[in-house]
Amino acid sequence: MATQNSNFPILAVSNRHLAAHPFLDQIERVCQAHPAALILREKDLPAEDYKTLAIRVLPICQQYNVSCILHTFWQDALALGCTCIHLPLPLLRSLAGADGTALEKLAGFSVIGTSVHSVDEALEAERLGATYVAAGHIYVTDCKKGLAPRGLKFLQTVCKSVSLSVYGIGGIKFDPAQWQELESAGAAGGCIMSGMMEL
Repeated sequence: MATQNSNFPILAVSNRHLAAHPFLDQIERVCQAHPAALILREKDLPAEDYKTLAIRVLPICQQYNVSCILHTFWQDALALGCTCIHLPLPLLRSLAGADGTALEKLAGFSVIGTSVHSVDEALEAERLGATYVAAGHIYVTDCKKGLAPRGLKFLQTVCKSVSLSVYGIGGIKFDPAQWQELESAGAAGGCIMSGMMEL
């Protein structure tokens, strides 16, 4: 699946602090745009609150046939029947066995993502069993004020270094010309947070 009027896969990333509407209404608006998936990020929520939110978000995603990727709380994701998870790299690393491969605990997931900020991290993520990485930040973004973007050459290098899917993140908008730049750099798709939360 892709966002409407585009063949370039976009992952929507949630941030309830940026939502233009009540959060569940915002999630429905996002799903109506048909992104390839929704990452329910909300990383400041404690586990129990996150699980409660996930229980409410998952049916909305299912209604619109949008994959929901839960974040961090992998045990709750499995308990809820969600087979897609995005783990911070340090957590993915901590779940790795002595041989450097992800523990069998993650075997229930068909999709395992993580965020990376260097080629070495992307290579490590691949070694640890990730199926995709979000690499960034690529463009100037308010989410990383004062930090220079890593740019398209960085993205291209990451894409050439690993065989898993690489999604650009950071400063990505609803801009087909920008999406073409990402695709030309080798990205499998892009991640949009702010734009999705403003729909």
